[in-house]
Amino acid sequence: MSAHGAPIPMTSRKCTGLSGVVEVPGDKSISHRSLIFGAMAVGKTEISGLLEGQDVLDTAKAMETFGASVTNHGDGNWTVHGVGVGGFSEPDGVIDCGNSGTGVRLIMGAMATHDMTATFTGDASLNKRPMARVTDPIALFGAEAYGRKGGRLPMTIVGAKHPVPVRYTVPMPSAQVKSAVMLAGLNAPGETVIIEKEATRDHTERMLVGFGAEVNVETSAEGRVITLQGYPELKPQTISVPRDPSSAAFPVCAALITEGSDILVPNIGLNPTRAGLYTTLREMGADLVFENERLEGGEPVADLRAKFSPNMKGIEVPPDRAASMIDEYPILSVVASFAEGDTIMRGVKELRVKESDRIDAMAKGLRTNGMDIDEGEDWWIIHGKGMGNVPGGGLAETFLDHRIAMSFLILGMGSEKPVRIDDGGPIVTSFPNFEPLMTTLGAKLTRDNH
Repeated sequence: MSAHGAPIPMTSRKCTGLSGVVEVPGDKSISHRSLIFGAMAVGKTEISGLLEGQDVLDTAKAMETFGASVTNHGDGNWTVHGVGVGGFSEPDGVIDCGNSGTGVRLIMGAMATHDMTATFTGDASLNKRPMARVTDPIALFGAEAYGRKGGRLPMTIVGAKHPVPVRYTVPMPSAQVKSAVMLAGLNAPGETVIIEKEATRDHTERMLVGFGAEVNVETSAEGRVITLQGYPELKPQTISVPRDPSSAAFPVCAALITEGSDILVPNIGLNPTRAGLYTTLREMGADLVFENERLEGGEPVADLRAKFSPNMKGIEVPPDRAASMIDEYPILSVVASFAEGDTIMRGVKELRVKESDRIDAMAKGLRTNGMDIDEGEDWWIIHGKGMGNVPGGGLAETFLDHRIAMSFLILGMGSEKPVRIDDGGPIVTSFPNFEPLMTTLGAKLTRDNH
């Protein structure tokens, strides 16, 4: 059963000559943060290009529940009238964050240093995901968490009545955990210090500075040290959300594996903490060109051109690149299937606690479609068959995971036989226009039994 209604089984067939300008959705990470930071600012924040996937819409609803005024003006244009740091009001009902790990973890952090109680839940997938990684550090501020066995949703957070500043070393590379601690630190006195042993996406640091917070980042022997001053007055902003590089990965990778393809993705975000996939694809021999590189709102963006790349080779992806492309390993494993030789991915255990166990989900689905995969707890190897040699013909289970669903639909565009998925419903959470967009480019996607 899909988290969003009855399952939508789909089939993807081999295609050629994908072409056109690809208007992918706004960046998901920046969209979530725009709404939350806007709600914590004093005054009106104006947002254009907001991703209107279900995950972000759930965050918008949550911000209203905490007292902010959130208005959708259409075409990705939104305004948020914020209540200021420390200004959240206690919600009347349960906060439903749907499928969004980012949404629930950031919101938990934001409310953890308010003297209030809030209960969080999500869909079947989110309610299986571990929340202790956030509830442990917010407990240091004085918050308490009461959830299901294993630290899972539904969960009630009792915010700290008298929050204290925290010094916290993030135990795993996770931008969500880092950001949750930073958001909690906004409404705590003094300096909150977060130490990352491995750098993760830095949208929170960049955007909070833009909103007027005092954030200092330096590198030490301990790692990347982020110091945040508590009780800032966040100032409302005008935000233009760049295109999401994680969503762009799907049409880009489709172009690389389908003969005669040439597509352009304008205004794609290329924050170095997010662009690891594109570095990796170029190392494999992908024909990718960045045009019109520029800065917008403190974030690097460019127009990305991708063309059919028949001679890609398998590589070993450096483990220290994992944090900058953690969401892109499923689609990378698809491209690796069409490359010559082995693609080795290490240091990726974080994939096992995403919307699904993504290593297991991709390994199972790729094997069903004729590929050879080796896997361990924090590594996997795709034994690439080369362009034109991927069999396909299987049914892939998506495990209510939007990225798994889209990855296997892309696989079918280059494989010899069609690839089927059991449920395309979850795709709406991050890429609501995926199906019509890919069809317009020339993909052959059909909904089964409809």
